[in-house]
Amino acid sequence: MDFQPIKPFEPIKADVIPNGPDWVHQVKWDGVRLLAYYDGHEARLFNRRQHERTLQYPELASSIHASPASSLILDGELIALDTNGRPSFHEIMKRDRTTPTAHAKAADSIRVFYMVFDLLYVNGDWLNAYPLSDRIERLQQWLPLADPIHLVPTYDNGDALFASVKEKHMEGIVSKKRNSRYGIGGKNGNWRKIKVTEDLIAVVGAVTYRDGRVNALLIGQYNSEHRLVYIGRVGSGSLTSQDWQAVTRLAELLKSPANPFERQPKDVKKVSWLVPQLTVKIEFQEWTENGSLRQPRILAFVDENPDQCILEEGSDEGGNFP
Repeated sequence: MDFQPIKPFEPIKADVIPNGPDWVHQVKWDGVRLLAYYDGHEARLFNRRQHERTLQYPELASSIHASPASSLILDGELIALDTNGRPSFHEIMKRDRTTPTAHAKAADSIRVFYMVFDLLYVNGDWLNAYPLSDRIERLQQWLPLADPIHLVPTYDNGDALFASVKEKHMEGIVSKKRNSRYGIGGKNGNWRKIKVTEDLIAVVGAVTYRDGRVNALLIGQYNSEHRLVYIGRVGSGSLTSQDWQAVTRLAELLKSPANPFERQPKDVKKVSWLVPQLTVKIEFQEWTENGSLRQPRILAFVDENPDQCILEEGSDEGGNFP
């Protein structure tokens, strides 16, 4: 099998859990989307942006060889746990960003779990046109039975599953039509994500300092005219003291005399403008009426194209400005 990474099928965002016999439901894991490719001899791993991650996760690549299949492509989410045993995006990004010389050490210090929910290809045959129910049945047959690989269970009662993940402070659920095909590179309502909390990827346009170190980020997203709209200031979340020190060093390299935002952010003084290159994943409760984020928290810095950080329709209300 020639390794040509594909873009995975994506769920759309939804507020209502679809129930009924046509739907199944799975936990939405807060991690890194990862497709595993195996040709019977070699296993390689690629993220949703088709960047290779085989070297970052050698223990997973090795475990793929336990599959009884002669070839396969798996789709799943790679997660790491925090000290409370919950999936932590911050922890998995620490592992994902390790340098080549630190991969082996990171494998010992940050354990990962590959939560597999789909099978796209097996023994020389593409399954993406098969209904989800058939793909899951074949996945159970061909999934490698080796740690750190785990099959994601499916549930009939979406409301009960959502209540359970909410109680456990997890991210949410994904509801899928039993007969849904896997649309490579696509996104439609056959898969729907319903989240306990909201999150997004934002661009860092400025920072503030305290005692010589960055203590908060001013973030934005691009509107339809490709203007960077300010959506809030965030200083709390998962970053450690070491992380903030690293952000401070990066901010020094990206300092700019120009304000990258469409307009001057309101009620924020003594900021340092940055070239808008850093991207960060933010968790928040909801959008406010004036177009800013309520209770934002930093989850982790991510490797995303800043130009792809686009405001969702209805979010750009322009109330963050004087």
